[in-house]
Amino acid sequence: MPPGILRASLKIAIAILVLSAAVLTAPAQTALARLPRVSIAGQDYVRLEDWARGVSLQPKWLSKGELQITSKWSRVVFTVDQRKISLNGVNVWLSAPVAARHGSLHVTPVDVTTVLQPVLFPKKLRAGQRVQNIVIDAGHGGKDPGNQEGREQEKKYTLLLAKELAGQLAKAGFKPSITRNSDSFIELPNRSDLARRRGADLFLSLHFNSGGRTSEETRGVEVYCLTPAKTSSTNARGEGASAGSSAGNLQNDKNMLLAHQMQKSIVTRTGLADRGVRRARFAVLRAAEMPAVLIEGGFMSSPSEARKIYDPDWRKQMAAAIVDGVKSYQKQVEP
Repeated sequence: MPPGILRASLKIAIAILVLSAAVLTAPAQTALARLPRVSIAGQDYVRLEDWARGVSLQPKWLSKGELQITSKWSRVVFTVDQRKISLNGVNVWLSAPVAARHGSLHVTPVDVTTVLQPVLFPKKLRAGQRVQNIVIDAGHGGKDPGNQEGREQEKKYTLLLAKELAGQLAKAGFKPSITRNSDSFIELPNRSDLARRRGADLFLSLHFNSGGRTSEETRGVEVYCLTPAKTSSTNARGEGASAGSSAGNLQNDKNMLLAHQMQKSIVTRTGLADRGVRRARFAVLRAAEMPAVLIEGGFMSSPSEARKIYDPDWRKQMAAAIVDGVKSYQKQVEP
């Protein structure tokens, strides 16, 4: 085939893909507005089956109180009175529990717009935009040690993981940088500001968890993105629902998609227990003007997970999983 015809064919194929994406996302943007609201426990809800059919998803009851909605590419399972759902094989926490009324399950409109739609119908970046410049935040540092287990301090291992991750991202063709390259202290608001000044396309904050001295066997990975305005967080110190919006809420859709892809990749690649995509108003997430997540990559308070965290080979595995999460997100959003 002559080069000119080949280029024209490629342009047509790309245009068809872009148009197909628009066709898929348009129903998701309009179906919700058409649905009647139902007040349950003082909150607005919509009937889950109605929304699913409105966006060409098929609802099916798995048991009393458990409903799945599916398409060729997706499967979501909802359980009555639970905030945790299974979204394409990954646990995700909603802002409010799934509610039952008159034999049907209901979810809040805000969970449709900030959880379901961003993952099931991801929006593309503007033409010419790319996912390339990635700022990695090594949690804690300097006078802030983070979690401590014996003589081991979280700040040491977040920095080691950040350096490993930066190396792997560079090899994969990205442009990574780290908020701190040594055992130094950086104020929380300054971390996301560094990302802004460096023109970051993504901001990844790395941490390791602790379940307290009485919870040695609490384990697993959880990825946080920013809580939407006026909804409740799911972190252990969960705030109420009164907080307004912040800069980070401008990226609600991309935050959730990035967190979901990251959680899925880490759970798949490392075998860590899936504690789910969660929401929090952490300072580094509130101020981030680009898509941002905070990764809790295992529990230092769990002896079995602590051994992994302290192992350089395992940190290479964790870094590779995060790189895969970035690539999966990139594939979803780049035009």
